[in-house]
Amino acid sequence: MIKRARRLRQDAAIRSLARETRLSSDSLILPLFVKEGENIKTPIDAMPEQFQFSADRLGQAIDEGLEAGVKKFLLFGLPEKKDAFGSDAYGENGVVQKALRRLRESYGKEIYLITDICMCEYTDHGHCGILHGDTVNNDETLSYLSLIALSHARAGADMLAPSDMMDGRVLAIRQALDGEGFNDMPIMSYAVKYASAFYGPFRQAADSAPAFGDRRGYQMDFHNVREALKEAGADEAEGADILMVKPALSYLDVILSVRENTNLPLAAYSVSGEYSMIKAAAASGFLDEYRLICESAVSIFRSGADILISYFAKEISEAIRRGDIG
Repeated sequence: MIKRARRLRQDAAIRSLARETRLSSDSLILPLFVKEGENIKTPIDAMPEQFQFSADRLGQAIDEGLEAGVKKFLLFGLPEKKDAFGSDAYGENGVVQKALRRLRESYGKEIYLITDICMCEYTDHGHCGILHGDTVNNDETLSYLSLIALSHARAGADMLAPSDMMDGRVLAIRQALDGEGFNDMPIMSYAVKYASAFYGPFRQAADSAPAFGDRRGYQMDFHNVREALKEAGADEAEGADILMVKPALSYLDVILSVRENTNLPLAAYSVSGEYSMIKAAAASGFLDEYRLICESAVSIFRSGADILISYFAKEISEAIRRGDIG
């Protein structure tokens, strides 16, 4: 028995055959930030090697993804103007809507485009919905989220990803889509989104920090797992096609718990803070960046995720090609 175990470890071909967790580039999604304007490629200080692109230069990021084997992209919009109602989020000429039309014209169905459905990047107060005083009004926000979803569907999105964490938003969006004939438009719900310090770099990248307070009133308490199952179950009942847990690495137990309680495909979002920590540790010489990217990606799939949204999607795809984590 001891010799058999040793043979399994020592023979590379057998190790590959015996792997319990398999990764595929088809399961990877690369987030991208699209900014209003032209000829823009702005480095994101808090996220080394990540950029804000104007729509006319977004093709560079798409091409790099395709070259690495990544064909699925999640778009976040950075508007030029913000207001209390986030009107650029649902305007037909909003930044994401224009990017969708441009990319669809350039790439057709070669790429798969997912769009973030939320208001925090578009509101002048930085919260994810319509305010009444200092509080987000959940029910009033639902109609605005539905407007965003419809405008993205009309502009050419392949999938919609509501990230706001308002109660009932999956059902509201599903009903709005069905009412306009988008019956087959899939919804990937940010079903389990914790109020996390790991989002810090994203708020710089998307210019979406709240002007006051925080988002703990509608995002989840990181102490809770049973609440995650309740939220995921509600979104499944409302018509979500894919569920998501966010963040990933500090929430592997949550991914496992949700996996054990649903038969829907399950995504995990390895968020900006996770990316920036790996980059910072590697830049300091403390850790091997490539090996850490590989190990962390495998851990997320091992915990039960079917899909990984990651700023390292290109690097992970290349590692799969090389057979290091395939």
